[in-house]
Amino acid sequence: MTNDLAPKTTRVSRVTLSQLMHPEHANLLGNVHGGWIMKLVDEAGALACMRHAQKKVVTVAIDSMTFRQPIRIGDLIILNAEVTYTGRTSMEAEVQVVAENPVTGERTHTNTAYLVYVALDDEGRPTNVPGLATETDEEKVRMEQAKKRQAYRTSQK
Repeated sequence: MTNDLAPKTTRVSRVTLSQLMHPEHANLLGNVHGGWIMKLVDEAGALACMRHAQKKVVTVAIDSMTFRQPIRIGDLIILNAEVTYTGRTSMEAEVQVVAENPVTGERTHTNTAYLVYVALDDEGRPTNVPGLATETDEEKVRMEQAKKRQAYRTSQK
């Protein structure tokens, strides 16, 4: 099966989600539940990959998610996601999570996550995705780092 899809740039996939954190998102300490943040991270990553592939996607892996700073009730959580790697049917998305105090404007980078998705055709089978074309030196470096992460993932099977 050959992949004759034209490569797309990283910026095609970029997506930003923002949501105000309410009491129903928090634990007893007043911090937002890690699981809630993980749900939003997965949604942002999936949307970036859907924009790139123009197909439905399913989550295959989340490398890791380290919470450096808490996100509190009243914070605006901002998730920036984009595709950083493509395989034949899979894509890696990087998702940056930022907590913003909407009154003061102070922003804190709380975590970064890397997730892998597979594109699906209308029958629910894996399908080819466009390659990734880099435009900047920074994107080239991130793609090389992503290739190393993917090689590590596949070596762990």
